Amino acid sequence: MILPQPQSNSDLYMHVRVVISMIVGLCITTLLSGFARFVQHPRREHASLLHLGWAASLLLWIIHFWWWEFRLSAVRVWNFGTYFFIIFYAILFYSLCTFLFPTDLKDYNGYEDYFLSRRRWFFGFLAMTLVADVIDTSLKGAVYFHSFGVEYPIRIVGYLVLCGVASYTRSRRAQLAFLAVSFVYQVSYIARLYGTQ
Repeated sequence: MILPQPQSNSDLYMHVRVVISMIVGLCITTLLSGFARFVQHPRREHASLLHLGWAASLLLWIIHFWWWEFRLSAVRVWNFGTYFFIIFYAILFYSLCTFLFPTDLKDYNGYEDYFLSRRRWFFGFLAMTLVADVIDTSLKGAVYFHSFGVEYPIRIVGYLVLCGVASYTRSRRAQLAFLAVSFVYQVSYIARLYGTQ
């Protein structure tokens, strides 16, 4: 049985954008609700620079992801596999958001203890988003992929190595160093890549 296809690739692209928008909306809602807890219950919720730093970094990463996905309009051929992959990629970000803000902390001594206890899950999923990023960029065409130059593969490999190290060390100093490097680089990368566009 052959199912009828959408009238155009633009129809599929719009459909994908709607679904991704829903997932990105859940991501941002989860993070903003998490941030609000510290305002609502300042005595009960003890803030951690490490935890809040990664939450802020992830918010920036998600905003960048959504802008990045505008280039999906360059994908010429859509099929269910491509559609499934893009949705899976967005779900990885939502998973990271839920890892940062669990429903309760009864078994942990605050957010920092929770984050360090679940660091392998967090950095494992962060590494998966980086691998997904390479596939996603490839889907947009060879010209687009190569337009980022040699920095792009170096960036991906560098992040993967740091995710591997961060997933194994509980050292607060090492974790904060990775956070600082990641956040500063991410801001720099976005500024250099997009400028004022």
